[in-house]
Amino acid sequence: MIKGFILALQFLTRIPINIPVDFNEKNIRSSVFFFPVMGAIIGGMGSIVYLLISPLNIEIAAFLTMITLIILTGGLHIDGLSDTFDGFLSNRDKDKILEIMKDSRVGTFGVIGIVILLFFKYILVKNIPNLPIALIFSLSNSRLVASYIISYKKCARPGGLGELFNKSNPKKLIIISHIIYIFILIFFNKAYIIPLLVTILTGEIISCIAYKKIGGLTGDVYGTIIEIGECISLLTFWGLFLWT
Repeated sequence: MIKGFILALQFLTRIPINIPVDFNEKNIRSSVFFFPVMGAIIGGMGSIVYLLISPLNIEIAAFLTMITLIILTGGLHIDGLSDTFDGFLSNRDKDKILEIMKDSRVGTFGVIGIVILLFFKYILVKNIPNLPIALIFSLSNSRLVASYIISYKKCARPGGLGELFNKSNPKKLIIISHIIYIFILIFFNKAYIIPLLVTILTGEIISCIAYKKIGGLTGDVYGTIIEIGECISLLTFWGLFLWT
C-alpha cells in the first residue's frame, strides 16, 4: 500500500518524490485507492496559498490558488479535457474521434474548453466562502469518482493507460475507499455528501456521453471527469454554503 501511495503521488501530482516504484499491476491497483487522498493533498496545498494571500487581496489569492493547482498536477487533467473536447465535439466517427484525442496538437474546441473551465473555476475559488473545505473535498470528490469509473467502466482504447488501471482490478479497494470517505464526510458534515452525489452524477453523465461517442472511456476522459467534477463539486459547495 505504501508503494501504491507513492505511485499515486507520482502519477497524479508533480510533487518531486524520487523513490522508484514498479509500474506493475499490484502497485497500480493500490494507487487507485489513494486517488481521493491525492485530491486532498493538492487541495490542501492550494488552500494554504489562498489562506496566506486572501487577507491581502482576494483576486490575487484566487489566481495564485489556481496556478498552484495547475503546477501541482502538471496540467495533466486539463490536457485530457482539451483532447476530449476536441474529439467529442468534432462530430466524427469513433475511430476518427480516438485519433483526434491521441493527437498532441490542441484544436479550437480544446482551447475553448480550457478557457471556460479555468475561468469558471477562478470565479468559484474567488467567491466560495470557507474555500479550504470546499477545495479539499471537491478535489477529493472528483478523484474518488474517477477511481470508481476507472474500476467499473469499459475502456475504449486497448493498450492505453486507462486500460492498465482498469485491468489492475481495484474494485474491492475502491469499495473500501468509498466507505471510508463517506464516513469522513459524515464526520465533518452530513450535508457534504450532497456535492459528492452531484459529482458522481456528473461522472456518470460524462461516461454515458463517452460510451455513445467512442464505446467506452480513455485516460483523457478520466481527466475530463476530474476537471469538470471539481468545478461541479465547487459549485455545489457554493450553493450549499449559501443555503446553510
